[in-house]
Amino acid sequence: MNEIKRIVEGSKLTEENRIENSLRPQILDDFIGQDKLKNNLKIFIEAAKKRHEALDHCLFYAPHGLGKTTLSHIIAKEMGCNLRITSGPVLERVGDLAAILTNLSDGDVFFIDEIHRMNHFVEESLYPVMEDFELDIIIGQGPSARTIKLPVPRFTLIGATTRAGLLSSPLRDRFGIIEHLDFYAIKELEHIVNRSAAIMNIGVDEDAGKEIARRSRGTPRIVNRLLKRVRDFAEVRGGKITHAIAKGALNALEVDSAGLDKIDRLILTVLIEKFGGGPVGIDTIATAVAEESDTITDVYEPYLIQSGFVARTPRGRVVTSDGYKHIGIDPPKNSQRELL
Repeated sequence: MNEIKRIVEGSKLTEENRIENSLRPQILDDFIGQDKLKNNLKIFIEAAKKRHEALDHCLFYAPHGLGKTTLSHIIAKEMGCNLRITSGPVLERVGDLAAILTNLSDGDVFFIDEIHRMNHFVEESLYPVMEDFELDIIIGQGPSARTIKLPVPRFTLIGATTRAGLLSSPLRDRFGIIEHLDFYAIKELEHIVNRSAAIMNIGVDEDAGKEIARRSRGTPRIVNRLLKRVRDFAEVRGGKITHAIAKGALNALEVDSAGLDKIDRLILTVLIEKFGGGPVGIDTIATAVAEESDTITDVYEPYLIQSGFVARTPRGRVVTSDGYKHIGIDPPKNSQRELL
């Protein structure tokens, strides 16, 4: 199952790279949702521009697909500077970091995605860069080795992570702006559907937009992905996305009314039919559905818990009464006793 590309997966798929930029908002006023975060950023950006300084370093943490990368693009555009993008696993050596930093200009934005996966030595070399804008470079080896301080332009580092708990305290404490992105309400997702549909020049009925938004797991990236696939059905069957076409397309894609796909439903079914609804350990669940336990924990389980279909208890995972009902099975009378 590791090779399956889930349409409701929040992480970016390879084929999305070419067309995502056309749907990405360019300014904060076009960014839908996250109102508190947007209002704070507007103040921080305006204040930095008035002082003619680079924006303070920013850390955004949230699950995949909620807009962390988009915000880095917007900040660069609002500040009127260049954006340089990389990811934590790519920065394997201090030399890789030095090559990027020495090519920045004053005020530029340097975005590191999945910053928690950065090499430990690279991370430590970032500390003086973030505080003093100096990069320590070791020249030579052995007794003759010496350290020189390489000045770097005053830039804004934006880090994005899906697992803030894996960031070390020294790195996290050096960010001046730390913000969490929340899942989106259905109304906000409807606005995203309408905006994206207008950009793609496809008509969407109001009920169809609600249907797509309702099944998108509170995630803009997923709502855009579902819209693209529903558009394919509409272009073949009618030209406009109606509620009937949207519902039929999403059913064909095996995305149900709660945004669960066949793998999510398989986990619920296995928990109920093989283990009586739990409690079950994560390793047992992973073996039963032929998946890695880390994949279950990081990819599938969070949304099942957020939706109220699964609960995590000290003894293991338990299917809730809502989880039983969603699968179409009557919950036992004692289905909640393990949660107490």
